[in-house]
Amino acid sequence: MASKLLRRFRPTTLKERRGPGPPEVEPPEVAELVDDTEGLSVRLSGTLSLSEDSLGSEESDGNEGRCIEELSTHSLLTQQLREMWANAQDHSLPISLTFEVTEANVVKDIHAKYVMYTIYLLHSGQYDPSPAFITCRYSDLERLRRSLRSRYPHEMTAVSFPHKRLRKNFTAETIAKRSRAFEQFLCYVSSVPLLRQSPEFLGFFYLRDMEKAQHLTCTGLYQLALPLWMNCWGLQEKLCPVGPATHRLLVLAGLVVCHQDLDSLADAQAFSERALRLFQDTQEQNVPFHIAFLQAHIQISWRVGVDKRSSEAALLRLQEAGHVTQNAPTLKEMVIRATNPLTT
Repeated sequence: MASKLLRRFRPTTLKERRGPGPPEVEPPEVAELVDDTEGLSVRLSGTLSLSEDSLGSEESDGNEGRCIEELSTHSLLTQQLREMWANAQDHSLPISLTFEVTEANVVKDIHAKYVMYTIYLLHSGQYDPSPAFITCRYSDLERLRRSLRSRYPHEMTAVSFPHKRLRKNFTAETIAKRSRAFEQFLCYVSSVPLLRQSPEFLGFFYLRDMEKAQHLTCTGLYQLALPLWMNCWGLQEKLCPVGPATHRLLVLAGLVVCHQDLDSLADAQAFSERALRLFQDTQEQNVPFHIAFLQAHIQISWRVGVDKRSSEAALLRLQEAGHVTQNAPTLKEMVIRATNPLTT
């Protein structure tokens, strides 16, 4: 498609004057991938499935119509990651997460044609029964790279990323190569604590889904909101299991509210207990949320027949400390009133 657009915008008179000219030379990828002969990329191995219409008929290199069902188990690794792994003992940068592009679907709408990548996050070196995932475009990842480079230039020095090509953006080879490069880019960023905990990185993964889930919950569409809250929770557990607390409390509140309104009381009770443990473990001082979770836990525990005396005692301590608990906002009201998750 890109090559057709270039031909469309090239003046006809110029083409006639210069003749056919030499064949076009494709720009090189910034992230050139090399064979991982030492087996260091086992954590990046995986399969990549392309939709049947992933390869458009607009390309002219003979790759059209092919569908990659599985990439070679002999994965590829960027040179910077090879060096990072080689010096892992000196720098103590263990990669605890694996990022795998499992699907790459070409999407066509009235405005553009692009590839939508599905990226799963899994714990490395162990069985992960609950992987979380995101879907994103090349442009989303490129914006993440630019924002990280702007704020953390030292940590992002020489970090590789594939260029936007002038042509052959939708071939099986290009999509597969980019998928591996995206995995390696995210793996490197997540291995650097400063980058992994940055608002830019966390925002890329779950803050926008939090905003969508909050909107659906506010409008009473709990069945649609619940999967978003669940995936946000899974992403938070993998990316930042110890914070930021405000985001985690909002997600837990959304999970309790949705499960409660869908009569999944056991799940609602479990997530309310998880929130109360968060207050204990982190000494979180968000009193309005604490009161709302205690009141929800007392109510749900009474309905499912679970001991609620510890929550009643904690609520009483807050009252004795001077906090108003009567007519305090409910958990649902806290979700509705919460400020934009992207700014908290």
